[in-house]
Amino acid sequence: MTKRRRSAFHDTGLDTLLRDLGVTQVMLAGVSTSAGAESTARSAHDHGYHVVLATGAMADPDPDSHRHSLERTFPELGETTTSAEIIEFLDRRPGRTDGATRRP
Repeated sequence: MTKRRRSAFHDTGLDTLLRDLGVTQVMLAGVSTSAGAESTARSAHDHGYHVVLATGAMADPDPDSHRHSLERTFPELGETTTSAEIIEFLDRRPGRTDGATRRP
């Protein structure tokens, strides 16, 4: 799927694909916190997904915009957490049958 706008949901068919797969939660990271990541988080929230934001896996050319997204905007749109906590959660998920433990 090719992302054409700031939001990964805009004009991509992502929502349809996720719904067809039964997805109810999305975990986001991004190169531009205040543009792409924030726009996609807003869209995911508006579409009714449970949004989890990997704040340590985001960056922004403007430190003030980055901080504003992390501290003010993201808590209104979903849960904020670290990449390490997401990996730990995924390692504990039910149905994991390979016995492997991923290391960050």
